[in-house]
Amino acid sequence: MKPLEVLATAISPGGTRFELQRHDGNYVIRGDGYDLMTSYAHSSEDAMMSLACPKPPTDACVLVGGLGMGYTAAATLALLPRGATLVVAEIMPEVIEWNHGPLGPLAGHPLKDLRTELFAGDVATVIRDSEARFDAILLDVDNSVDSFSLPHNAWLYTPDGLAAAHRALRPAGALAIWSVGTDSTFERMLRKGGFTPMTHPVRERNKRGGHFSVLVGQKD
Repeated sequence: MKPLEVLATAISPGGTRFELQRHDGNYVIRGDGYDLMTSYAHSSEDAMMSLACPKPPTDACVLVGGLGMGYTAAATLALLPRGATLVVAEIMPEVIEWNHGPLGPLAGHPLKDLRTELFAGDVATVIRDSEARFDAILLDVDNSVDSFSLPHNAWLYTPDGLAAAHRALRPAGALAIWSVGTDSTFERMLRKGGFTPMTHPVRERNKRGGHFSVLVGQKD
């Protein structure tokens, strides 16, 4: 049996210890002992853009919050036209470094795509500072709308955070949130915030299985 390798470690702004691990050709990013991202299960990340904005306009601009292993960014780029823009916000410099290093080939080096603009900071800052800029906002930064990788991420799912996302979206734009489960209460919050909500279950295609959800709010 091949040994597990710890390739790098990092401490988040909230104090969470992250480890980049490799085992038998698979990569895992763990936070305080829990698997947060893996290279063997990313069907739900791959699906986020197609569920939120399956036919982006020629001048589309999409925000991805959370770089992870690059899968959400890569799937978004696969749908974006040549003249479109992808903004990727990642708060942890180590995750950016890992994607320029060993994680880069996994998703085909999305950071090297000329359409990609990298913001090394909090996705909430981009959302607050934007108005009618994005056709889609894809948030893959937490386990769910009530289980946060960083404590301050809670703001993203409050009425104020949803109002800011609504302002940052273009007409008919969409907000998509990765989640380990469903949340009918949050669907009601989306509706009150001016979105038409829909929850999409996604089953992982690999042999290890797993069910996740993409919560989508279409701007009314």
